[in-house]
Amino acid sequence: MSIFERRESQVQSYAKSFPVVFDKAQGATLTDEKDNKFIDFLAGAGSLNYGHNDPDMREALIEYLGSGGITHGLDMHTKAKAAFLNAFEQYILEPRKLDYVLQFTGPTGANAVEAALKLARKVTGRSNVISFTNGFHGVTLGALATTGNEHHRGAAGVDMPGSSTMPYDGYLGKDLDSTEYLDRALGDPSSGVDLPAAVIVECVQGEGGLTAARIDWLQNLEQVCRRHDVLLIVDDIQAGCGRTGTFFSFEPAGIKPDMVTLSKSLSGYGLPFAVTLINRDLDIWEPGEHNGTFRGNNHAFVTATVALEKFWQDDSFANGVKDKGEKLLSGFKAIQENYADQVVELRGRGMMRGIVVESGDLASRIVEESFKRGLVIETSGAHGEVVKCLASLTITDKELARGLDILNQAFDAAINAGNSNLIAAE
Repeated sequence: MSIFERRESQVQSYAKSFPVVFDKAQGATLTDEKDNKFIDFLAGAGSLNYGHNDPDMREALIEYLGSGGITHGLDMHTKAKAAFLNAFEQYILEPRKLDYVLQFTGPTGANAVEAALKLARKVTGRSNVISFTNGFHGVTLGALATTGNEHHRGAAGVDMPGSSTMPYDGYLGKDLDSTEYLDRALGDPSSGVDLPAAVIVECVQGEGGLTAARIDWLQNLEQVCRRHDVLLIVDDIQAGCGRTGTFFSFEPAGIKPDMVTLSKSLSGYGLPFAVTLINRDLDIWEPGEHNGTFRGNNHAFVTATVALEKFWQDDSFANGVKDKGEKLLSGFKAIQENYADQVVELRGRGMMRGIVVESGDLASRIVEESFKRGLVIETSGAHGEVVKCLASLTITDKELARGLDILNQAFDAAINAGNSNLIAAE
């Protein structure tokens, strides 16, 4: 029995899907302790958009550590924080004409969501929040109340009031715009839906199955929020930091959320880091009213600053992501053509894409067969029926092509294995 089996909780999940001991990583490649190499289409569940161990971030962090720079600073001012704020203002906010203030929350995405929900309720004096089917916003109780997944909600052990669930784009069919129902419900005092403090939404649903909201749906959603004086929160924790081809996933829609939550790839290096972006007029917090001991991760400030300076000074990186997203989509279309009977549809945007197959069992077999051949990839969706690709945005074309080739082989092996099992059962 290994030390992991002996001492680690059964709550672990990725370790069961990828049962090796990983040792090193670089770019889009993971290496285990036996020197076996794996192409990484998981990227820390979207926390490693710039790949593993970016050399410039690593060098900056080593230099900072060697200099005796501040590690833990609560919310005190530090040189590392100032550098990050200046870079974020210069490369992200000002080019997009956004005037957000940044709240440094606890280190996870759920912390950023909790802060956004709490502030929305404080600003409006209302308690209800509108969330959407298949949405995922975290597993702490406030965020979990806005998360749709039964598996995660069931672990809470308590009722979770304070959120009303509405159909996400496409949930009722592609010909219906669910924002019309939301508009009607919010305008009808007998609808049974309490006027909310906020609406929280993912422009592309990560854990919920890679459904990407249509641009006009997002625009209509913003208009509904404005019409009813409801705040709009975009959860960009998984879809942000360039994952969909723009720094923020909402940019193509031209909308301006009241708050935005960021985490995962914000540090650029896989270090814990989360922020809530707040429309300046809504920043009514009293000092220390919402806090967290680890809201000042200066090591993350250092690597995040390098990420912004290296990848976001102009549009070249974003354009490269869009190009790779098209290559990924082409590869997925080829798989769809090869296995038309098993592939239901393709979903996503940019480098955040999924292949919906006929069952969660098949998707799990595909993940297993992929891993046997040297590819790390996961599933998502209500039934685990979506094979989900979150390859790093810096992956080379050669690595991307190799990963897609392995995935195609895995589809073939998984489908044939399923057919053999059916024959044996008969």
